[in-house]
Amino acid sequence: MPPRRNPLRLNPLQLKTLALLQQIARSPEHARPGEEPGSVLITRLPLAHGDHFHLGAVTIAARDATGLANPAVWAALVRKGLVREQADGAVLTAAALAYDTGLWQKLPKQPAD
Repeated sequence: MPPRRNPLRLNPLQLKTLALLQQIARSPEHARPGEEPGSVLITRLPLAHGDHFHLGAVTIAARDATGLANPAVWAALVRKGLVREQADGAVLTAAALAYDTGLWQKLPKQPAD
């Protein structure tokens, strides 16, 4: 039997938020390696200006990032062991970074100006 898609049964907003966090974790401006092997500490989130924000070489619509400011989404990601909150940021676990959301390619994005 093939591996199950979305084994933690994340809802669409949680999946979208996790996909964004995975990309933010790749940005040296926003993240650094965590203390645990394979984890990443997100030290700051990108700031939206107008209806979008920049993440590396792409521009993301702010409407696709509402989960970043939603406490219920964060609580679900913490409960499922994908994120840990710390005083200096949020830690994405190795499991979070490896989780296949299947969404990054589907998020509408445009090349940054």
